[in-house]
Amino acid sequence: MALANRRPSDRRMSDRRGSGMSSRRPSIDPWRLIPMDKATHVSGSDDFNVLFIGAGNIMFGSDEGPWNHSFRFEHKLGRRLKVVALIDPAIDRATAVLQKKCDSFVVSAYQDTRVFKTLEDFVKNMSPKDRPRAVIVGSPPMFRGALTPGRDVEMQILKFFPGVAMFIEKPIATGPHHEIDDAFTIAKTIYDSKTVCSVGYMLRYLKAVQMMKQIIEENNLTVMSTIARYACAYEAIAKPDWWDKSKSAGPIIEQGTHFCDLSRYFGGEVDISTVTAHSLEWDENAGQLSKMTVDETKIAPENRIPRVTAATWKYDSGAVGSFTHVVALQGTNYSCELEVFADGYQLKLVNPYVQPTLYVRKPGDDNEQTFRFPDDDPFFSEVSNLIDVIEDIEEDPEAAQILSTYEDAVRTYELTWAIREASERSRAAKLQASAEAGKAQKAEAAAAA
Repeated sequence: MALANRRPSDRRMSDRRGSGMSSRRPSIDPWRLIPMDKATHVSGSDDFNVLFIGAGNIMFGSDEGPWNHSFRFEHKLGRRLKVVALIDPAIDRATAVLQKKCDSFVVSAYQDTRVFKTLEDFVKNMSPKDRPRAVIVGSPPMFRGALTPGRDVEMQILKFFPGVAMFIEKPIATGPHHEIDDAFTIAKTIYDSKTVCSVGYMLRYLKAVQMMKQIIEENNLTVMSTIARYACAYEAIAKPDWWDKSKSAGPIIEQGTHFCDLSRYFGGEVDISTVTAHSLEWDENAGQLSKMTVDETKIAPENRIPRVTAATWKYDSGAVGSFTHVVALQGTNYSCELEVFADGYQLKLVNPYVQPTLYVRKPGDDNEQTFRFPDDDPFFSEVSNLIDVIEDIEEDPEAAQILSTYEDAVRTYELTWAIREASERSRAAKLQASAEAGKAQKAEAAAAA
């Protein structure tokens, strides 16, 4: 079935453990999501072996943001954590980050960690005691989410470590559009194998987001509309690949993916055939930026990113969704909001990355209630829930759940690609119309002469 004509609800999977997805979005009691400094280490005397793939910022942190998966695993597992290997072709970088860890109070987790260029190298040199209980994939997205050798890390993990849990960073890929079916094949393989798998859409784990879900469920509401807006501070984005669509796949797929995912989390499945979008491009008058820190002239014109992308779509339920991504702010702080409307209700999430604030308007009162969530750490909640599911700590209905499965993440990836392609089609149509209008004017002038 052609992707453009496939309604996402054509495929459904279900499992609390993250190998699939149910038609009802999973949720967690928001008050079960506790800060990292209030959490206790998972009890037990046995080692918990973890394999890290990728030695970059997402795994070990940077000054650019709060991401740092190793830090969260250290706090969740305590002295039980044993990182059996770190896989990264950049051996020097991997060795350097390991040395920093060994020079710190978490030395017990890393003192026996070995560095390998490839997963196959690790498998060839692995002893039985090195078998991981979880594989954490934080390598760049161009190396995952496909069936092509070298970009099929998920399939390699399933082959070498059947039954071992996986955590995959988002987006699940940044390959060409035609490979989306590869990603669905991977999702089905994960589901069929009943492998525990979580994908890094950490905003689903925000207390504010789970409170929104709670309000919707407790009041039996049907979402009518989702309105998302993401304005990035471009002055602080100094990575040339981010500005190059051939490298990063563009800001909707690489950056806006979080808000497309949250939109789906509340709105449900998207009818991909209804997606429409428009863009403001780099070569239009309104698209000129004065504080870029990269030299855009080194990027081919066809690969330069849009400054604004605005999209709308219909959900299978009949509800309407919209998303606007803007490359306009300077400084360092982003401006991000998500509004969810239902009969009598407006739920507005503001500043989810830094200081999440939820504004709630309910029937019978035109004034908004304000809820603030200081020190909420969705990265830790994400890791904590994954470990609890792996360890099968609880079995009650309110127990830990994986909120973003692989198949669910593929659907978000499919939506972001649909938005990018719709905006490119509208731009091409505009350019064609302008060219035809120019030809007509020349013909008229020639005839008049």
